[in-house]
Order: sequence, then structure tokens, then C-alpha cells
Amino acid sequence: MEMNRKEFLQAVGVAGAAAVAGNLGTVDIFAQVADKKGKPDLVAVRNGEPDVMFQKAIEKLGGIGTFVKKGQKIVIKPNIGWDKPPEIPANTNPILVGEIVKQVLAAGAKEVIVFDTTCDDPKRCYQNSGIEAAVVKAGGRMVLANKKDRAYRKYYREVKLPQGKVLKSAEIHEEILDCDVWLNVPVLKVHGGARFTCAMKNLMGIVWEPGIFHSRGLQQCIADICTLPKKPVLNIIDGYRIMKANGPQGRTVADGVLTKLQILSPDMVAADTYAVAVSTSQTNLTLQAVSHITAGEELNLGTTDIKKINIERIVI
Repeated sequence: MEMNRKEFLQAVGVAGAAAVAGNLGTVDIFAQVADKKGKPDLVAVRNGEPDVMFQKAIEKLGGIGTFVKKGQKIVIKPNIGWDKPPEIPANTNPILVGEIVKQVLAAGAKEVIVFDTTCDDPKRCYQNSGIEAAVVKAGGRMVLANKKDRAYRKYYREVKLPQGKVLKSAEIHEEILDCDVWLNVPVLKVHGGARFTCAMKNLMGIVWEPGIFHSRGLQQCIADICTLPKKPVLNIIDGYRIMKANGPQGRTVADGVLTKLQILSPDMVAADTYAVAVSTSQTNLTLQAVSHITAGEELNLGTTDIKKINIERIVI
């Protein structure tokens, strides 16, 4: 089911913003910010196909060359955790991932790696999500990883997290540690455990044993993993279809809604805050219910005060 214009306006208008948090003010994706100059801190674009929305949004941030350089090894980290087709938005949209690979290579990257630590069988996740085909077609390379198969553990190395409140170290996939820079490309979904999964929670997919997050306090551990010294240079949120029910993997196409939305920002806290705001009419979530976002702000990882940042809003 597609979210119509009225429903979307309600989601990002005064009523929707108030439901998210009192300090957010009006979040209106159809209104341009006129009082802030210079490069935006966050770009939100709606009403296009995934590749076209990315093209428009990344241009506003100065182009992909602002974030990746010629000769670099780049990792793209989507959500590919589930053996589901693109029609059920459990994973990042394959068209978006393919377009990012294409642009990164066009910017002169020497290699582009795409991976996720999957929950279901990694080969089936990569194939049935459509992401593997899109990546290979664009010239990138897929790397398998799966949290249930101990054969993959050798590809993870322990990293200290001195800023973490609960999580003081984590085993991180070598592709993240050995690349020059990496891009975080989550899909916007509700989640049975974390309530909400987007940019911050997507970092659980670079960790060998995310199960420890649940035993030590999921919300704080999500914030703690985001203190990783090697952070993504850009967060690209796929909201082409968002999962409004039965997350994180979904059951049927009815669990998703076609919103044709994309959010880009180097600030993962701001990106997730905005994502909650624009999806609240579908997810019934508030910022207070997703405490890993505010915990991230407390760790100085970004801001939830999106009234104060420069937001560029585009409608195609």
C-alpha cells in the first residue's frame, strides 16, 4: 500500500512532529529551508525512484566525491540480513545499492565491497534481496558474512570502544577495519526488539556477535557501537518502502508501505531522528521510544535537535 500525499503530510507536519518529540517543531518535507545558507547537514528527498533520489540528494551534498576519493577501497554496508524479496522491505533497496556502487566507482574508487552480517543464510539473503545482482552489475564485489556460522568469525577483529558506556569492545568485520572509508545504507523499519532500526542500528551488522547487545542492554549497546572510531562518512537511509509492522524481517508485502523517501546525512543521530519524524504516522513511534537515538546524542555522536541543522528538502 502506498502512502498518499495527505498521509505523508500528516506524518511530517505539526501533528506528526509533536508525536515524535516536543522539541522537534514542524518537520515538513515539502518546505524548503530559506534561512540557512551553505551545504546542508541533511538532505531529504521524496517521490522518486531510489537511484534518481540518490542522484538528487548526493548532488546537494557536493557529490559522491565529497566522501570518497580516487584510489580508495570503499565498503558499502546495507541491510541484507533477511532472505526476503525487495517487495518486503526487510533489506535495503537493491536499486539504491547498485546506484551507490556505480557512483563510487565513477569517482575513482579502486574497489567497492558490499556486505552484511546476515541473520538468514547469506547466499540466499544476497540473492533474493536483489542486492547481489545489482552490485555485481554495477562493478562491485559481495563478501559473505553470517552470525550463525562460526566459520566466518576469523574475519572479525576486536576493537576497543573507550567511549562506550556498556559495550567496551566489539569484534568488527575486517572489511570495515581495512577499507579507506565506508558508507552506511540502512532501510527504515520497525523492529521487535529495538523498536526502530535505521542508521545507528545498522552498525550491528558489522559486528560478529550482536547477541551480546541483547544481554547487556540493546538500546545502550546500539549507541555504544556507534562510538566506533571508524565511523561511516555518510548515512544513506532507504525509505523507498518502509516496514511498518512485523519488523525486522516482515511476513508479507502488507507489512510495508511505499513512501518513496530517502535521507542522507553524515550525522547518524540527526538522520535517525528525522527518520522517526517522517515515519511516525506509519510506525506509531516516538523519539522517546527509541532511546538509542537520544543515548547517541548523549555520547556526542550527533544531534536530535533537527530544528537547528540545515535541512534541504526535495520533491521530485
